[in-house]
Formats: sequence, structure tokens, C-alpha cells
Amino acid sequence: MSISELEFQAASVEGGPEQAVEGRSQWQLTWRRLRSDKVAVIAMITIVVMVGLAIAAPALASLVHHPPNIAYPNTGENAVGNPVGPGTNGFWLGTDDTGRDLMVRILYGARISLFVGVLTTAIGTVAGVAVGLIAGYFGGVIDAVLARFTDAVLAFPYVVLALALAIIYGPSLTVILAVISFFAWAGIARIVRGQTLSLKEKEYIEAARSLGAGPFRIMFIDILPNLLAPVLVLATLYIPAAVVFEATLSFLGLGIQPPTASWGNILAGAQPFYQVAWWYVVFPALALLITTLAFNLLGDGIRDAMDPATERLLAGRRRRGGRTGKSAATDTTGTARDSVTRPPAALG
Repeated sequence: MSISELEFQAASVEGGPEQAVEGRSQWQLTWRRLRSDKVAVIAMITIVVMVGLAIAAPALASLVHHPPNIAYPNTGENAVGNPVGPGTNGFWLGTDDTGRDLMVRILYGARISLFVGVLTTAIGTVAGVAVGLIAGYFGGVIDAVLARFTDAVLAFPYVVLALALAIIYGPSLTVILAVISFFAWAGIARIVRGQTLSLKEKEYIEAARSLGAGPFRIMFIDILPNLLAPVLVLATLYIPAAVVFEATLSFLGLGIQPPTASWGNILAGAQPFYQVAWWYVVFPALALLITTLAFNLLGDGIRDAMDPATERLLAGRRRRGGRTGKSAATDTTGTARDSVTRPPAALG
């Protein structure tokens, strides 16, 4: 290419319309990385489908004409009184021990489990962030008291407290919400406290203090936005833990009580029938497994997407993949060229 051609191309570029360079925020970069994670996308779709089915549970019950707490002994049980299988007499997933529609009860159980998981995680997140910010920012006696109280909560056997409250006040949804919310905040508070201790020594915090900003403005305006990433990851991982804990208490008879449907008490009722009615055990257990696994995979995906090193890791993999493809092509071309130019070996 001649010098004149290069000058002409440079002049055409300079004379072209100016294009604004649009920057991307941290959340835009996170969303772009998350969309490229196929496992996280599948987990997100699974959660949306499960939430949609839980919300639409009354509509689906009306569609099949099987309310959740109505038993059908004539069509929902066989001749010996055992549950009927999937697809029998209009029961898509079979029935339970009293002839109730198992699919409808699983969907209503999803409403309870997701409600408990989301609400307790929200309460624990708000309380944990508040305690962690106050302890980490003020330090001193306040930090010592709150940190020791957090350690005591983390060390306390929460199952024992749940058993005690269930015996004293009786098993109920309120007891479950209180127990899970009480123990959900401590782990988040510890993470937030550690991050706050690090962030409050940054230069921009010192600048805010020098400009007369108060402690609460610094905590909730300057420090809190930088804590959203780890808090969001922890909250996503706490939801399945709360769902499993609710199912465990209901399975032990200390949580949601029949006839209200819950995945835990459905599995508890299925114990005597696991040999004659496999669907009674498999379908509620599968719903619990899929939901908790989806939340855990989504939490892992969000954690990776919020890590700036993930972008460099993906870029490095793409570069290595490109170099591997080029080297393979070069080797193939070189091998073909050698096979043409080099004479074949002499036969023995």
C-alpha cells in the first residue's frame, strides 16, 4: 500500500462522523457476563418457571377441578386404598395417601416454600447489612458488642431453638419465619462488617468526611453501593437454604401443618408408601431438588459475573481457543504440504 493511499484512508476517517463512546456500568457488565453463562441462564429460567407455577397454582387447580385439600377416595385410591399413579382418573402426577391431587399440592407447597425463602432472606439481608455497617464503621465498643453477638448467633444450634419454639408456641408458619429470619442475618452481617472495615479507610471516604458528610450518609450512600455485589450473592444462596430448612421442619412435624401443603409434610406423608407409590416420593423431592439447585447455580453465576477477573478469564479462553484453531490449521496445512513435497518412505 502506497503512502498516498494511507493518507487518503486517514483523511476519510478524520472526516467521518464522530461516534460517541458509550461506557458501561458495573451492572451492565455483570448482566453481559451473566447472559454468557449458560448454566446461570438455565437456572434463572427454571426459577422463573417455578415462581410462575406457584403463582398460577389456583388457576391450575381450577383447570383440573381438584382443590388442594379435597380428597377423592373413589377415584384417587385403588382397590386396596393406595394412591393411584400418574395419569390415572385425571390426576396428572397421581395422588397422595388420602386421594388428593399430588400435582396441585406440590404447586401449593411451592407457594409456601418460595414465600418463606424470599421473605426470610429479605429480612435477614436488611438486618445483616444494617448490623454489619454499624459495627464496621463505628468500631470500638459497638463493634465488639455486635461482633460477639453475631458470633453467638452463628454458634447457636438453630434446630434446637426451632424445636423449643415449636414445643412452646406450637408449630406454625410464624415460628418458621421467626427462626429462619433470626439466623439468616448473622452470616451477612459478618461479611458486611469485614468489607466496611476495609472501605472506610479509602480516600473517597476521607474526602466525604472532610466535606462534612455525616456517618449515616457515608454508610448508606458511599459504602453500601460497594457492598451490593457480595450481599446479592449471599442473598441468592440463602434462599435455597431457607427453603430446605422449612422443608426439614415441616418433614419433622414442626413446620407447616396438614392439611396445608408443604414439600416437607408431603414427603413426611409419603414415607409409608415409597414401595407402592414411587411418585408420591419422587415428584415433591424432585421439585425441592430442582428449586434449590437452580438458586445455588444462579448464585454461583452471579458471583462469577460480578468478579472483574471473569472477563479477563473469558477473554483469555477466547484467545487461547483462537490460537489453538490457528495452530491446528497451520499443522494441517504443513502436514499436507510435507506429504506433497516429501517422497514416500521406501517399502521394506
